[in-house]
Amino acid sequence: LVKIRLVLGDQLSSKLSALDGLDRGADVVLLAEVMSEATYVPHHPKKIALVLSAMRHFAKTLRTRGVTVRYVTLDDPANGGTLAREVARAVVDLGAERVVATHPGEYRLAADMATWSTTLGVPVEIREDSRFICSRTRFAKWAAGRKQFRMEFFYREMRRDTGLLLTADGKPEGGAWNFDAENRKPLKAGVVIPPPPFFEADAITRGVLDLVGERFANHFGDLEPFGFAVTAAQAATIVDRFLTDCLPQFGDYQDAMKRGEPTLFHSLIAPALNIGLLDPLDVCRRAEAAYREGRAPLNAVEGFIRQIIGWREYVRGIYWLKMPGYAETNFLDAHRRLPDFYWSGDTPMACMAETIGDTKRTAYAHHIQRLMITGNFALLAGIEPREIEAWYLAVYADAYDWVELPNTHGMVMHADGGLLASKPYAASGKYISRMSDYCKGCSYDVKESFGETACPFNYLYWNFLIGKRERLRGNQRMGPIWAGVDKMDPVKREAYVTQARAFLDAVAPLP
Repeated sequence: LVKIRLVLGDQLSSKLSALDGLDRGADVVLLAEVMSEATYVPHHPKKIALVLSAMRHFAKTLRTRGVTVRYVTLDDPANGGTLAREVARAVVDLGAERVVATHPGEYRLAADMATWSTTLGVPVEIREDSRFICSRTRFAKWAAGRKQFRMEFFYREMRRDTGLLLTADGKPEGGAWNFDAENRKPLKAGVVIPPPPFFEADAITRGVLDLVGERFANHFGDLEPFGFAVTAAQAATIVDRFLTDCLPQFGDYQDAMKRGEPTLFHSLIAPALNIGLLDPLDVCRRAEAAYREGRAPLNAVEGFIRQIIGWREYVRGIYWLKMPGYAETNFLDAHRRLPDFYWSGDTPMACMAETIGDTKRTAYAHHIQRLMITGNFALLAGIEPREIEAWYLAVYADAYDWVELPNTHGMVMHADGGLLASKPYAASGKYISRMSDYCKGCSYDVKESFGETACPFNYLYWNFLIGKRERLRGNQRMGPIWAGVDKMDPVKREAYVTQARAFLDAVAPLP
């Protein structure tokens, strides 16, 4: 009897739990390109092309290994448009007696899949996604009884579980768990930045680009040039390039920003990692080896490993622990609409225009651009969390709900009231000026806080602090900031509020 082994577009790993015990003589692997998954938010054309091309290449690899694959293309006239319809069609066509799947990465899809056994009339076995280092059960055990879920303490648990960067007696290498304080340098003049990896499109990818260009021309973002890794072999070369060319300086400059250089020394592995083309623990062990062999400093290697076994695993754990209610919170009572310039990039603010322009061209921005430029503005402006969350999910090639939602909802917008981050990541233009060259030549003056040429981040920052003073009163980390707010001249206070309100009413009005 036939078993259908379902593989989703972000599960392109030969080690996928849904493929465990595969019977090449009887089982059929199902991959389906469906319009519902490409359009529940208007995904960047590059992201759609990445997923579809990687799916087609993965199917080709399976077939070369003697696996029977049922592959449904987006333009198949019989395509039902949703995963549920395509699984149902496959069950009928193949006379399947069971469906085996791996737990999906998005709550909306998990909720839908939970109904399939009833609607299909056959058992649907949903297995744990073993590609992650920390299972949902393991995370829930760590979280049990805790009032605060601080990533730092979770990260230490993951270090102990994996043995990464530990001495023989189980202590952290270098005598500390975290070297983040060493990783906040602005980019020095004359530092040579390695070019990002780029892979020429083969016939499979070329066909996908033609299809995406035809079907999704109205989505935000440039489809070409397209150079993403779409196979495991290509993804492995990105890791090689990062370890050799970027990791030695990644730590020092991971928070830096520079015009015309959106990638700097970042790894650029997230798009491939999040669709299954790379194994996270293997990548971390390779980075650890670079440190132990003297090819990269500890602050760089620790910072990189923390991003993967710390933040990546942590936000996934928070997501599955707290959904669906997590997405409904709005602690700061933010309700303004997302400004149109998030989609057009048409704004005099150079930092916003640069980051949004990079995003449009590449479907990429590094974590500080996301947190301290587009995210910081959304926080200060009081944008409705759902709107900025949908934007991040739509525009980045590495964005999936399990990773995007907690990062945006908790880290960027503080909408969870501090469950994830100990304080709001609010900053004035001074931070942007210190960490980038964006302010040079900007239409606004970062040194001014009032008037037509004042940097909007400055008066928005003080307006945010003034407006959220009571709601954030109990936040101990903000004590010194409140002292400054409370001593502020009333005339200056009113000037900040008045200018901020006029600006926001023009670009991000309340509904």
